[in-house]
Amino acid sequence: MALRCGIVGLPNVGKSTLFNALSNAGAEAANYPFCTIEPNVGVVPVPDDRLDRLAELTQPPKVVPTTIEFVDIAGLVAGASKGEGLGNQFLGHIRQVDAIIHVVRCFDDDNVAHVPGAVDPARDIEIIETELLLKDLESVDKRLEKTAKQAKSGDKKIQAELAFYQRLDDHLGAGRPVRTFEVHPGEEDWLRSLFLLSTRPVLYAANVGEDDLPGGSPYVEAVREIAAQEDARVVVISAEFEAQLGELEDDDAYEFLEAAGLERSGLERLIHAAYELLGLITFFTHNPKEVRAWTIHKGTRAPQAAGQIHTDFERGFIRAETIHYGDYVQYGSEAAAREAGHMRSEGKEYVVEDGDVILFRFNV
Repeated sequence: MALRCGIVGLPNVGKSTLFNALSNAGAEAANYPFCTIEPNVGVVPVPDDRLDRLAELTQPPKVVPTTIEFVDIAGLVAGASKGEGLGNQFLGHIRQVDAIIHVVRCFDDDNVAHVPGAVDPARDIEIIETELLLKDLESVDKRLEKTAKQAKSGDKKIQAELAFYQRLDDHLGAGRPVRTFEVHPGEEDWLRSLFLLSTRPVLYAANVGEDDLPGGSPYVEAVREIAAQEDARVVVISAEFEAQLGELEDDDAYEFLEAAGLERSGLERLIHAAYELLGLITFFTHNPKEVRAWTIHKGTRAPQAAGQIHTDFERGFIRAETIHYGDYVQYGSEAAAREAGHMRSEGKEYVVEDGDVILFRFNV
């Protein structure tokens, strides 16, 4: 699944430094606005201790993690919705992602310019959110105008559509993002057709100085207050710390983390949070050649999960022979788990669970 998270924020908040640490893709990071114009894309493996443990048990020549894409989108500024700072182009890039990682500056550094002036997370978040809302309002207003003309025909369906756009326009006009808008049954296609920016779920990455790890700072508390109002998550991370961490060997990296009071890197926590934000889970497959993790949405049924591997698997699906990860590890092998009665034969209606180890049976 080509799932993408767009990294957004004001200029010089640490977006490209964070992206570089995530992907090692070498995105340019510099102390001036609009350093990034074309978005950089990094495909990042999702760390999973379960995959490592399955590999230990099965000893395949190849281990393949599931992945998620991160897109480094250039810094937005006030007025972006009207084209300021190449704003329309940058906002267009947001349309191409499934979720937004909003990097918020939560550190003081006189050597790193901050476009709006002094560090103020609440103000910075409001600038980005306002630009997304203004762009969405522009899109909805255009559709309202067009639909209002069509509704004069008296067609009840078009009139219902017009009422939907009016309700959505009022919601945006009140300063609320589309992701908090209540969509009634039958209205989903109207909303999808607008390709609005503020529909995307948001994860806040509070970028702190190394000295503020692991808990954060008063700046971070301001971000947490806003996130709580939106039912959003906050990951406290230091982009500079993560950049240093990425240059170390495993043993040294562990000591570096321990000294900072961290069990896992901020990048790993951010990747997992993004994965959860998109409502994703992981299932596993293995054969003599490889053990592999696969990404699906929560609620996916077995045939559609099989289709992630190959369309023939979904088309010719017969059953899914399933062992949960915990049972697999407890018994040490597929054969032992089967012998103990922990391999289940699941049909087309089975909803795959996170951690399932599955052998798909299908007709060619």
